[in-house]
Amino acid sequence: MAEPPAVAPGPLAVGLTTALHRAGLPTTPQRTARLARALQLVLPVDRTALYWTCRVALVTDHAQLPVFDAVFSAVFDGRLDPADRRGDPTAPPSAGARPRVRPSPPDHRPPPGAGEQRAIGLPGAEDGEEGQRDVVLAAASTEERLRHTSFAELTDEELAGLRELVRRLVLSTPQRRSRRTRPTRRRADRLDLRRTVRAAQRSGGDPVRLVAATRRTQPRRLVLLCDVSGSMEPYTRVYLSLLQGAVAVARAEAFVFSTRLTRLTRQLAVRDPDQALARAGATGPDWAGGTRLAEGIGGFVAGHGRRGLARGAVVVVLSDGWATDDPEDVAAAMRRLRRLAHRIVWVNPRKAAPGYAPLVGGMAAALPLVDAFVSGHSLAALEQLAAAVAEP
Repeated sequence: MAEPPAVAPGPLAVGLTTALHRAGLPTTPQRTARLARALQLVLPVDRTALYWTCRVALVTDHAQLPVFDAVFSAVFDGRLDPADRRGDPTAPPSAGARPRVRPSPPDHRPPPGAGEQRAIGLPGAEDGEEGQRDVVLAAASTEERLRHTSFAELTDEELAGLRELVRRLVLSTPQRRSRRTRPTRRRADRLDLRRTVRAAQRSGGDPVRLVAATRRTQPRRLVLLCDVSGSMEPYTRVYLSLLQGAVAVARAEAFVFSTRLTRLTRQLAVRDPDQALARAGATGPDWAGGTRLAEGIGGFVAGHGRRGLARGAVVVVLSDGWATDDPEDVAAAMRRLRRLAHRIVWVNPRKAAPGYAPLVGGMAAALPLVDAFVSGHSLAALEQLAAAVAEP
């Protein structure tokens, strides 16, 4: 009999945690990743090993066991329709009809040289039993499908649900050392003279205790420049939700540009996303027009960047690079921005298209001056953007 198909740990972990989440058991992406790593160490070659691996990785409280056992049994025991074998007196009982008995912990692991990962067969069935058939252990949920689907291919209803997830995406910039200091009890290279003199006044003017100081750390400023021209229209609404979440949570600075640059930080600072997007839409009169990439980036550097907004900041440019400007003007504007910014991340949704290559135009002129180049065409791609922003 042929070997059952291999099941990767990732889809298996995603399918099980999705079912547990729908049943009310708290699951997180971290626990899903932990289970996937555990399944690489303990191969799911039988039900008992799989049960204890999933239980150790996902259950954090004894009160969660009834829900976990029920979902686990429904996922891995209820895979066959009893009607498939109805009327066959010689067929073994279906797995779902057996009483649920919590297995005892296994006393050994599969040998390390077991070879390729195997899918789990029917519960209670030996390798030689007849009637065993291949099963699919995990299927991509609707949320998982939306994570990898391009924003341009989603309907208005799907975009409305996805915008809330995008708004909650955390863009955390790396830390930098500030010029401000704070007292510390640890050994430091700097002496805090002001606090040392103040402490000496309590001991008759003698500096009995020397107060050390260390420089504070604070996150770098985050600046987002979003292209709202006609070629970016399928992605504009989602990107504005990203800008609104960054402004409201990370205190980022937000700008949009098409034929001219417009600052939207104040309009997007409100907590209500619908109100914030309505205020932003009333501010930018040149939306869905042409693209003046050099004028947009150069206007930001001249009007805001040199005044401190771009100095030492992480700058994110969301644009497909299709511009009417001369490529030399785009390169000149990017060089001025490069001298001020700590890091430049470029988000181009066209990057995910098959056969795409930034060979001509403004994108080709700007690409040598960026630190990270991501697509940002889907929710999963925006998570890569968050990782690129957080790099030191």
